[in-house]
Amino acid sequence: MRIGTAINYAGGFAESVADIVELEKAGLDIVFVPEAYSFDAVSQLGYVAAKTERVQIASGIFQIYTRTPTLTAMTAAGLDFVSDGRFTLGIGASGPQVIEGFHGVKYDAPLGRTREIIDICRQVWRREKVVHSGTHYTIPLPPEQGTGLGKPLKLINHPVRERIPILLASIGPKNVALTAELAEGWEPIFFHPEKASEVWGASLAEGKAKRDPSLGELDTFVGTALAIGDDVDGLLDHLRGMLALYIGGMGARGKNFYNSLAQRYGYEAEAKLIQDLYLDGKKDEAAAAVPKELIKAISLIGPEGYVKERLAAFREAGATTLVVNPMLPGREARVAQVSKLRELVG
Repeated sequence: MRIGTAINYAGGFAESVADIVELEKAGLDIVFVPEAYSFDAVSQLGYVAAKTERVQIASGIFQIYTRTPTLTAMTAAGLDFVSDGRFTLGIGASGPQVIEGFHGVKYDAPLGRTREIIDICRQVWRREKVVHSGTHYTIPLPPEQGTGLGKPLKLINHPVRERIPILLASIGPKNVALTAELAEGWEPIFFHPEKASEVWGASLAEGKAKRDPSLGELDTFVGTALAIGDDVDGLLDHLRGMLALYIGGMGARGKNFYNSLAQRYGYEAEAKLIQDLYLDGKKDEAAAAVPKELIKAISLIGPEGYVKERLAAFREAGATTLVVNPMLPGREARVAQVSKLRELVG
């Protein structure tokens, strides 16, 4: 089982990268740089690549709507080049609030677009002349839609790798099936080991039945808070605000993927209450309504023996990479926590 972490969306970037340099020495395997509607992730990933030597770097995530598929492929190849083959391309659909609200681009057909983007990226990395005729993308542009001067082109540079690993952030049934079919990695959110098979098992099986064997086994990246110690349970409450934001505020009623996931985990009434409170502006009450049972299930917070038990549960549920958020303050403490986790993981 590998160990990763993610840099925060906002603030303290230089300090976070200094942490990564020390965590790399402690055995960190991969670091994710998010994008959302903060600074772009590309420039930050390049900075991380320059400051590190061994750790893998990943976009977590590039959303699929605002870069053309070929630009996504070029960017991934460039990041793989500057990192000497250490880049993983994490992509996902994000959500309509960000895509339409911040970028002013229509949020539509995430599954179809993702499938076509993956095909185009892999053509670019193989240095083929890119030709694609799909529902959402046509390359080159047909003469009747432009100047008529477009022609198939291939990437000028020779990529470090002709297959850069692609990781999809997905939680919906159809999107998870697509991930298991086409991607090297899968990044679900709020992974509940005891519920994972019930919620995602059928979708994973459907996708894997169509999977090209050359892709290898699906790498499952599970994000989780980390605090190993005898007096750390109070840190569970620190996660309430984040869970309330996602379950309650990331989308409208009837169009919130994270709320739907909480319901699929069996928290139907709680998910509705959290959303009602959050959308009514009662954010503290929404946070208080997040079930402690859910917080504990998706976290690695507790004494060493308890964390070992939870690690076994995550491993049994299919997690292959843990993307941890060390909760104890201070660089020394964060490094010590990752070192201890490396020891427990083996």
